Parts: sequence; C-alpha cells; structure tokens
Amino acid sequence: MRRSAVLATVAVFTALALTGCGGASAPASGAGGSAAASTGGTVHVLLAADYSHLDPARGWDGGVNNFYRLIYRGLTTFGAGPGAEGTKIVPDLATTTGTGSDDNKTWTFTLKDDIFFEDGTPITSEAMKFGVERAWDPEAGIGSPYARLLIDTPKDYKGPYVSGDLDTIETPDAKTIVFHLKKPFADFASALAQPNFVPFPKGSGAANAFDTKPIASGPYKVESYQRGASLKLVRNPYWKASSDTLRAAKADGFEFTFGLDGATIDERMLAGQGADANATAGAIQAATVARIQTPQIKERTLSGYMGCTTYMSLNTTKKPLGDVRVRQAINYAVNKDTVVAGDGGTTLADKATSIQPPTIVGRVDYDPYPTDPAKAQQLLTDAGLGDGFDLTLDVRPDPRQQGMAVAIQEALKPLKINVKINNIDTSTFYEVIATPAQQHDAAITGWCPDWSSGATFLPPLFDGRNIFDKGNQNLAQINDEAINKRIDEIGAMTDVNAANAAYAELDKQIMEQAPIVPLVYEKNVTIVGGNVAGAYLNDAFSGGIDFISLGLKDPSK
Repeated sequence: MRRSAVLATVAVFTALALTGCGGASAPASGAGGSAAASTGGTVHVLLAADYSHLDPARGWDGGVNNFYRLIYRGLTTFGAGPGAEGTKIVPDLATTTGTGSDDNKTWTFTLKDDIFFEDGTPITSEAMKFGVERAWDPEAGIGSPYARLLIDTPKDYKGPYVSGDLDTIETPDAKTIVFHLKKPFADFASALAQPNFVPFPKGSGAANAFDTKPIASGPYKVESYQRGASLKLVRNPYWKASSDTLRAAKADGFEFTFGLDGATIDERMLAGQGADANATAGAIQAATVARIQTPQIKERTLSGYMGCTTYMSLNTTKKPLGDVRVRQAINYAVNKDTVVAGDGGTTLADKATSIQPPTIVGRVDYDPYPTDPAKAQQLLTDAGLGDGFDLTLDVRPDPRQQGMAVAIQEALKPLKINVKINNIDTSTFYEVIATPAQQHDAAITGWCPDWSSGATFLPPLFDGRNIFDKGNQNLAQINDEAINKRIDEIGAMTDVNAANAAYAELDKQIMEQAPIVPLVYEKNVTIVGGNVAGAYLNDAFSGGIDFISLGLKDPSK
C-alpha cells in the first residue's frame, strides 16, 4: 500500500502544522522478539516481492520506506519504538529539527559532526542539497512530492542533472543548509522525514544508478543485489554510532530473500529452524491464522492495525464509471463482510466504511453505502446499464489481495458486471496504477497517512488539481470543484480541532461522489524467529516491523 501522502497545495498543511497530531491507533499486541539485541550476527528477512526502488527519489511505500532507514539518513526521521514513540519526528543528520524564520517560510539546519558516506567522504550541506534537488528530476523524481510542493522553485526547474543548482536551497558553509519555502509551513521537519530528503555526493546517481548500487549514509551498505532474488547489507565502516542515537545497528548485516511464496514463508516462520530462527517476514497469510494460537507461536507473534485504508479506486475517466450512479451502485453492491473474509477474516482486517481509517484524528464512524444489492440494481437501471458492463480490476498477485478481488468479482456478478482481474507485479504495481495512461477501470490499493491528520489523507487522493502523468495518487481522477474548494477552505483554518472535524465532514462529501469503495482496515499479524530481538511494529511504516532496532538475542546461533 502506498504510504506517503501527496498534498494538493501547501495550504492544506496549515491545520496539520499547528500540532503533532497523534492518532487513535489500536495498540499492538504480542511480545515476539522484544528482548534486547546483542551485537553481531545476520538478520534474515523473507519477502514475497522485491522492493519497488533502492533509489529513495523513486520509491515511496511503507515497506521500502522502512528499509531505507538501514542505508540512508536524512536531516530528520521518525523515532524508534512502538506506538507513539515511533511516530515522533526526531533529528537525524541534523543537530535539531530545524529553526524556522520569516514566519516559518525559511528553515535552517546544522549538520552533526562525524557523518560520512560509505566511502569515507564527509556528508556536507552541498551533498544534502544535491540529494534533495533530485526530487525534481523528470525521471528519478517519482517518489515523495514534499520537496516539490513546499520548496520555492522556478517552474522550469528539472533537477540537478538537467538544470543544475537550485538557488532556493542555500549552503552558506559545509555544515549549514537553508530552505526557502513557497509559503509558511511550521511542520517542515515532518516533511523532511520522507525518504527522498537524503544526501548523495554531488553529481552521482544519474539515470537509475542508485537502483542497483546506492551510496549509503546509514549504518549499512549494499554488498550485493540480485533484483527479485536477494539483497545483502553489511556494515558501513564509516558510520559513527556517536552521531546516530536512533539506529541500534546491533546486527552485522541483513540478508533479504525475495520471490518466496507467501505460504512457504509462513511455513518457514512457524518452524523457525536454522537461519529462520534469525528471520522476520511480512504479514502472515489468511490460511495461517488458525495456526498461530499455540503458546509457542504466540510468543513470537506481533499484531496491530496498519493505520491505513485499503480501497478500490474507480476511474471516473472511464465509461461508464464517469456516471456517479454507477459508482454508487458498485459501492452498494460490494459486501464488505465477504471482502474481509477474502482478506483472511477479522484477525487480519475490519471492514471499512469511510475513507479515513480509525487512526485519523477527528475521524467520524459512518456508513454511507450499507450493502444493498436491490438499490445497486436500481441505480444501474436508472443509468441505462441494467444489462451490466465489463470492468478491469488491477490488483497485486498477493493472496489477500486476490481474495478481496474475488469477493468483489462475485458481489458484482448479480449486476452483470463482469470483473476481469488484472494482475500486476507487486514491485511495479504502484508505479503502473499511478500512471493514468496505464491505469484501467479500477484498482485495489491503499493509503496510509504521513501523520495522523485528514490533511494527509483526503487532499492527496481527491484534489482534482493534482492529477499527474506519473506518480498520480488521485486514482479516481476526480476533479470536483466543490471538493477542491472545500480542501482549500479547510487548509486555511487555524484551529486544528475544527480542521480535523471539517475533514471528517469532507470525507462524507467526497463519498457522495463515490470515487472509491472503502474495503478494509487491515491489520498486520507477523511472526518473528525465536532468536530475533528488538522487534516491534511501527505505525510510521504501515504497522510493519521497524528494521532499525532489529538484532539477535544470541548472534552465535
């Protein structure tokens, strides 16, 4: 699921910037791997799919964002620890979370001492500036948009490889970097925690160089990488623990294995034998839920909300989905209970009714489209589509995603809507559906906020003024004047509580247009190896295990 939020205009940050909003996240359960880690050994990570991109200017989803913290550092980042601790914004390469001036339109940061790239080259303000400038590159800059949205930039600027230096990021000396923003923004430190605000040596990383061989600034560096198969990290000998109080870096290295079948991963994690005793993995398969109830497995299990909404987007530019009655009919027809069952049952998900998940501050619980096949049929008849139509649904080849897709397919059959399930490889899925030229009628995807505010949830998905040729997150491609206007009005509010309440009402206003079908609020249930230590779920990374604290209880095993 896509993690970070594309915000429609800088104005929508206003309410968000007034406070560090905390979500209403359900506490994670399970003690697995919570013991203290010792120094040494290798942590293994078993995954079904490879990461989208090793280049942080390109990748931008919960799993890879978490991985990036092992090899990259930024000026700020998210904290280390379960619950609220892991969502705090803390200094990383910078000495503080920054100093604002000019009514928070100018931000100044000072770099720490003893910070180096993997080859021993010092990390300077010039390297930091260059790394940020890469966000404007026409090819590489397809990830987080915060730099482009916030930093004052000439309209024709195309990144450092094409346009050269950006004057609105100043480096008066090797330790100081100054950002000039388009508008005042009090929470710039949170934006800087996004993955593409990391340094690189000036002039490096052209084309797709960092997708095969990144230049590390964190405690680990890439020793070997075989796309779709394996990735090995070893220690960056020039990383200094004295400059990094966040990353434990207890393990000597990490070994990632990609391309494994989900059922195979679960079997290996349940058995926990050999090197798998030192392993972690992603969420378990639905079929495995019944097998985690024994005391021995429960001791190695972690669970909690991912803090996201999984939904089906409906492409309003495709006929007949441009008719609101058709979109409403689909909403009424989809049975959320069967979708939850397809996703693995209530241990793994709760049914979704609103766009915003329960973790969003100010969110209101309501259900605008309770399952009603008769109402759905009437709406289709009124739209002149009583005989149905064909619909192509983009989805990842993941068992839980497939289960939800089949549940949708079956729910729409009585309406004579013929759903063709179109599988797209997980490593390229988000890139494909975020390219309107490649997008089909619908897609099962998800959204997780950058922090717990409607400002990071609704504007990115539904502001019609931000529909891009690439990296587009308004998958419905809805461009409704009333919605756009309300986004601006809420963004201008100065009372954070009023703004959060207004976003809850905007949720309802958007769902009247039915641009998506909210499906489930997923939970992450994962098993860790018996020798794994320092494991907890981090809400900042879609409820996944936070890699930077992982290690082994006994590295000799």
